Amino acid sequence: MFKIPPFVVIAVVQSVVTMALGRFGKCCRLLLREPFKGVFLGSLHPGWIESCVGAKRHLLSEDVIKLQDFQQRKLAVAHLVTGSKGNYIELFSEKLERNELILRDELKLLLHLCQSAEDMLIARDAIYRYHTENRNLAHGEFKFGPLFMRLCYELGLEDMAAATLTDESMRGFFNDATSFNIAIDMLFTKGCYENALEVLRTMKNQGVPFNKDTQTLAAGTCYKLNTIESYRICTALIEEGQTKGHFIPRHAYCFAVALALRRSDIEKAQSLYSQIMSTDSRLCQNLKVVILAMSGAVTDAISTLSAAVLPKSPSFVKKPEFSQEVVDLLRLRSEGGPHMMDVEQIVTHLERAGQVTKQTLDGMLCHTPTGKRKPAPILEERRISRRTLRPLQSTLLSE
Repeated sequence: MFKIPPFVVIAVVQSVVTMALGRFGKCCRLLLREPFKGVFLGSLHPGWIESCVGAKRHLLSEDVIKLQDFQQRKLAVAHLVTGSKGNYIELFSEKLERNELILRDELKLLLHLCQSAEDMLIARDAIYRYHTENRNLAHGEFKFGPLFMRLCYELGLEDMAAATLTDESMRGFFNDATSFNIAIDMLFTKGCYENALEVLRTMKNQGVPFNKDTQTLAAGTCYKLNTIESYRICTALIEEGQTKGHFIPRHAYCFAVALALRRSDIEKAQSLYSQIMSTDSRLCQNLKVVILAMSGAVTDAISTLSAAVLPKSPSFVKKPEFSQEVVDLLRLRSEGGPHMMDVEQIVTHLERAGQVTKQTLDGMLCHTPTGKRKPAPILEERRISRRTLRPLQSTLLSE
């Protein structure tokens, strides 16, 4: 029989996590990734990328998804209730059948013990019941939405995540951007772009504010769909964000520029590109060359490539790189023209310098960010002398 009260387990989870479980975290996100290759297919013309399915990669970094931290907490809970997990979930299922009141800490524990799709069916019923019982009450500072979405993420249950988020009866339960962002990132990774767009619509209809991660996810989803409707939505969201003074991430702008190029709207692509504050990234430079090539400004494209040619420099100095498909597009656009030889010369120079990469534009766009680096801990200033055990009068006297 299950002996440990739920509130006791939850209270000690944080202290257990800080122990030896850290080494398990690194592999958590990696296990979810699939081997895939993303290429921009099709002949290189103004409508290229038409047949691209693309690189299915995460658009959010680990410090946003926080799957490693979540799995560490799950390991901590499992360690504390070894041998009781099955009993607890079975007892919880029976509690649901008896229509008994669900307490907050009980639900927390249940969500930390789920290990399978079968467990998640019980968890889903539990959050529905909990929401019904507490619909008119504030849930407090703790948000169950991100917790449930991370469980879906871990177990690959993108359909359950999307269905639960878009269920009108659950309105108000997922009242934070994080829950929606995690679900959209998961759907994007699985190539479920229509479902991701539906989650975005639900988020907007329910009045959940978009943050910078949502902007990137929305632009990336619209870019992948590459339809008239998705193009309209993408540009509308960018313009709405600008009107309201919201921060639009560079990554979102790049997706919007790439989508405009796919729709052969060169003027819009140029306009969007001009609004990017810093264009010194590899992705921006590649998009710039594509815009110039597709607009017929071959000489400007040559100048951009020429500026990237570096004199002899140490191997550790990172050189600007251009995608093979981008330089091939420039070659195609200059073929038979007065600048054909100049293009061939500069491209050959870049190739010999190792500055032409096989990575596609789609691969550059759909990359997983590294996230924020954790700052080094600040050493606390010592006030007591280790030698005399007396207070130090000045930092100049510290040992």
